[in-house]
Amino acid sequence: MKIEKLSEGIDTKRYLKSLGADSAGIKILSSKMKLHFLRIGDMHVGAANILKQDALSIGADLAVPRGTVTASQSRVDAILIANERQLAELCRKELSQPLGLKEIAVELKKFIGLYMPDKVKIMGVVNANDDSFYAQSRFMGGEALLAISDMIEDGADIIDIGAVSSRPGSLPVDAGEEMQRIKPLIDALYAQKFYEKAQFSIDSYRHDVISYALERGFGIVNDITGLVDDEVCRAVSSNSATAVIMHMQGKPQDMQHKPHYDSVVGDISIFFEKRLEKAERFGIKDTILDVGIGFGKNLEHNLALIAHLKHFLKFGHPLLVGASRKSMIDRIVKTPTEDRLSGTLAIHLKAAENGAGILRVHDVKEHVQALKVAQAIQKA
Repeated sequence: MKIEKLSEGIDTKRYLKSLGADSAGIKILSSKMKLHFLRIGDMHVGAANILKQDALSIGADLAVPRGTVTASQSRVDAILIANERQLAELCRKELSQPLGLKEIAVELKKFIGLYMPDKVKIMGVVNANDDSFYAQSRFMGGEALLAISDMIEDGADIIDIGAVSSRPGSLPVDAGEEMQRIKPLIDALYAQKFYEKAQFSIDSYRHDVISYALERGFGIVNDITGLVDDEVCRAVSSNSATAVIMHMQGKPQDMQHKPHYDSVVGDISIFFEKRLEKAERFGIKDTILDVGIGFGKNLEHNLALIAHLKHFLKFGHPLLVGASRKSMIDRIVKTPTEDRLSGTLAIHLKAAENGAGILRVHDVKEHVQALKVAQAIQKA
């Protein structure tokens, strides 16, 4: 007799199929093998007691503070522990319960059957300017075309091109200067039909630059302001483009000055809800969500977002993570920008494991190799 402990990250359906379980059994059993830990904040104490009993009745559980059963405080936080099947059953039960449990059930239901990407795409970074934080991502003129060709050959799925630095403390550049920097590169890419070799993303929040790029082979708008400008929304919609909605607290000039959140995951979740509603109003059909690592976040905020990235899968949109060579690595292990590749790979591999579908990177070849190895291990 042999007993082997299997990893929680395994492809449960594939393992059950190899075991010889029937198709109906695979669906039921795989739902039991997927465990959820869900924090519910500021819940009515009476609702917590009802939810606790209902959870226990189906084999799940709810961790609550001491004194909850005697209602020593009126509002409590709790952590729900349930597998996929239990969560679905619990949601059905709570839809008919009082004290806000119906609303809780509606939210909990969003975490059932979370979509995990089949493939993680690599987005290579090209900066058509001379002030981005990582010098080796800066390319001008003909060398930009060579760099883009190399990235595509190395396996990049998307090339993200911008002409304005958004590093902490960077100063804004006027629209004319931004267009002057990036127009020659856009024109050259269009003339040589690079758009047939990969997807292209314009890293800008100005509608005139965005419109110019979208009319010349670009299909993605990477907007660090998260669609704050209505004209950008119209440009994206009228060109049937994809919008990357990124979260940023403050502006690049001041975003790292004591950033604060009541709950970084919860606050950004509310932000995405509002901006997705706006995108829908403007007829934008395809959106990607970016939690904005390093954009108005301290180290603890960044780490929490990577660790709990699966939370944002509830929106049903691809997740983009861009931590490439960022200062959060320096906060953990003192190291200059040019020596942060190892730290970058560690963050991005964990992000991919937690649901990221796109990684925005400076080092394409290394990421493609790391992902292939990680995926081979997962399938073993």
